[in-house]
Amino acid sequence: MHLIESAKFNKGKAKIYFGVPGNLVAFACKISVDKGYEGFLAFDAKSELIKHYEHSLGATHFRGLRMFIQTNAAIKLISQYFKS
Repeated sequence: MHLIESAKFNKGKAKIYFGVPGNLVAFACKISVDKGYEGFLAFDAKSELIKHYEHSLGATHFRGLRMFIQTNAAIKLISQYFKS
């Protein structure tokens, strides 16, 4: 996965929509499942967000800025954001 970002109007305390980054990652995981990759997803995180992604997305920190989402975490995200 390459670069996701919330729009400027949707950051901080005045944000309009909640859960946008999680929804985007869940969608990427769904595409991974649909293409036969079992939900596996790799991405580079900003260093200050590594712990956040571990907790909020179930991502695993590999090394440096590289992180990945394994099948079990992908399925959890997909079922959280895509009810049917």
